[in-house]
Amino acid sequence: MLGRWWRQLRQAREQRVLQRRAIPEPLWQLTLARFPFLNWRDEADMLELRRLSTLFLDRKEFQGAGGFEVSDEAAVAVAAQACLPVLKLGIELYDGFVGIVMHADEVLARREVVDEDGVVHQYEERLAGEAMDGGPVMLSWRDVCEAGDSAGLGYNVVVHEFAHVLDLLDGEADGMPPLPTQAQREAWAGTIDAAYERFCEEVDAGLDTFLDPYGAEGIDEFFAVASESFFVSPRGFAREHPELYRLLAGYFRQDPAAFADA
Repeated sequence: MLGRWWRQLRQAREQRVLQRRAIPEPLWQLTLARFPFLNWRDEADMLELRRLSTLFLDRKEFQGAGGFEVSDEAAVAVAAQACLPVLKLGIELYDGFVGIVMHADEVLARREVVDEDGVVHQYEERLAGEAMDGGPVMLSWRDVCEAGDSAGLGYNVVVHEFAHVLDLLDGEADGMPPLPTQAQREAWAGTIDAAYERFCEEVDAGLDTFLDPYGAEGIDEFFAVASESFFVSPRGFAREHPELYRLLAGYFRQDPAAFADA
């Protein structure tokens, strides 16, 4: 009884949000035109993507950094791309954080690592995005707004960082989002570990890989790189990594290659 009451309350609240914060039609159409990979879905999925994007905008807090001002255009662009991975899974998977920090361009982040001998090494890393456990998510607007042009390369910073958010739901950045059964976890590990090992061998050999070589940095980055390619360059990804494509299609409950432009 309590569960039914809670569902009804949540649905009523969501309905108010959808009415009060509806994305204006011109802005939504501009977003779809700018990022054609958003359109590779049937009518029902497009309506759901718009619904989730609206709820996303209501639940998240955008903040500009370094003088960047987050416009409605920028916020909707992020929301629509971020909701692709959870189109069939539910936006509740993003409830663990609120903040989204946006910069005009890439930023330099200071890093510190300790080697096996206990020596501390400091360096700078150029970032287009970063997802931290519990938030916030940082994004470069230049990389976000150029996602339509870079889709052919399998690159999408928003999907990449939100794949990290999903990966971190169990507290570990291990390339495996939470799965309900031990059998599913074992099947996932067997497939992605083998694909990752082959990929690292190709990168080490200097071969031209379909996926971004950055995925060789760790299994967590491999999952994120594979996820962005899955959504924005699905036919090429399915051709080059058929087993990995089927794995992600099963998890995300989507088959973008079936709708994607040639």
